[in-house]
Amino acid sequence: MKSGLVGRAHSTCGCRNPQKVEIDYRCMTVPSPYRTIAVATTFSPRFKQVLAEAKRIRDRFSSDLHLIYVGDRNEETSKTFNDALAQMQLPAESPIHYENGDPAQAILSVVDRHKIDMVIAGALEKEVVFHPFLGNVARRLVREAACAVMLFTHPDVKPKPLRQIVFVADHSEHALHALKKTLRLASAESCERLYVIRIITAFDKARASIRADAGDEKSETKDEEEDALERFVLSAGATEVPIETRCIRGNTGLAASDFVQSVKADLLVVPMPRNDGAIQQLPSNIGWITDVIPCNLWVIR
Repeated sequence: MKSGLVGRAHSTCGCRNPQKVEIDYRCMTVPSPYRTIAVATTFSPRFKQVLAEAKRIRDRFSSDLHLIYVGDRNEETSKTFNDALAQMQLPAESPIHYENGDPAQAILSVVDRHKIDMVIAGALEKEVVFHPFLGNVARRLVREAACAVMLFTHPDVKPKPLRQIVFVADHSEHALHALKKTLRLASAESCERLYVIRIITAFDKARASIRADAGDEKSETKDEEEDALERFVLSAGATEVPIETRCIRGNTGLAASDFVQSVKADLLVVPMPRNDGAIQQLPSNIGWITDVIPCNLWVIR
């Protein structure tokens, strides 16, 4: 497995075709990609921990924070929210959206109605050996939400820095925009290493070979695949975040899950196209994220 280190700003990158990287200070004035962020809750035992994580993300993106509560509004729920907002030093007037019904559907309805740009929630249902599994609500948010979704496996009232981040690349225009958003968060978190990976499974290789035989496209060699990934990263522009590129090869996409755990990633970022509320069938090489979640997850739509 070859890896390429795409270096810091003001230095020469570690690609085989070195390019000078300059800081573009105009990026500091780019508007936030997330105007509204909502945290979803049913007052689970981890309510304040998830709220603290949402506050951290809200601060990173200079967003307005909304709260979604699945249940009735009454004196008790109002007091719980008021106390939590005061404890987290969040605006007392933060909008709170009350919705009844199935928790996942209630959250999705609020997200659509109020045009929320990102929804944040807890993720875990259970853990088996070293593989945590998504809960049903989190799974539906990943598949059906029309906005970005960020799930926290072990939220903390004092959020831990996101030092190691893994980004799944597919060379699309959407993925490039998603990488730029990731770089913004990674920079704010003083990320120590951002791994940009391309997942190549046996199925991907077979499909590429069939297309090459049919004359639709040329089958890439390993070196060409790795060069393409490095060019993709460089096209995102200047950054001070240390970036390492990796092509992850395996029989299934779970090889990528194993890689995420091996580098002790704090956040996995997966770009996905917007789906307008329909159940989304994920590509086979990342389909595992709707069940197994190796760390905190950010789905960017």
